[in-house]
Amino acid sequence: MRTGVIVKVTAADRARSAAIVADGNAPPKQMWQAKTVLLTADGRGTSAIMRRTGKATSVVWRWQERFMHAGVDGPLKDESRPPGKKPLPPLLLSA
Repeated sequence: MRTGVIVKVTAADRARSAAIVADGNAPPKQMWQAKTVLLTADGRGTSAIMRRTGKATSVVWRWQERFMHAGVDGPLKDESRPPGKKPLPPLLLSA
């Protein structure tokens, strides 16, 4: 794991994350995020987490940071971001 990120997982956090991973109705994104938290808590490195979750380094690091700052709810909440493309201007109709 990279320096500066310290993930401390309490027993309650671990139980909640494990429940999300085991829940067949949880969105896949939440399962991957919870699995990332559990693997990090088990002392797995970024490469091992990437192999187990199929996610890129930047994604693993983002979820680790969100958990570090906001606990289990951090990775589960989508943060708003600007749209990839600017909206089209209104269509001007000529009469």
